Amino acid sequence: MSRIVLIIVGSIAVLLAVLGVFLPLLPTTPFLLLASACYFRSSPRMYRWLVSNRILGNYILNFQSGKGIPLRGKIVALLLIWTSMSFSIYKIEAVVVQLILVAVGIAVSLMILRMKTLR
Repeated sequence: MSRIVLIIVGSIAVLLAVLGVFLPLLPTTPFLLLASACYFRSSPRMYRWLVSNRILGNYILNFQSGKGIPLRGKIVALLLIWTSMSFSIYKIEAVVVQLILVAVGIAVSLMILRMKTLR
């Protein structure tokens, strides 16, 4: 891939990751990992900026070093996921969509619970 394409994809991933901090169903860490991979291959300066960022850098460094996710982060993520899922399930009348939402909620919850807890 060309350097410019990687920078664009990385920048979009950073934008989505920042949105993911505020929107419970949009994951933060996977987008940050994508952004770090894109920046690592295309722009050392942008990669350094990302991993040294006061807020976003910790997500990447903790994940890359195998430290995991803080317990508070896991609890908040699970609460937000199930609050928004419950509201969506309540509002949607199609049973198939409700079942899909439950399946997605369970899958994401299991993924979060299986990740190492940062102490």
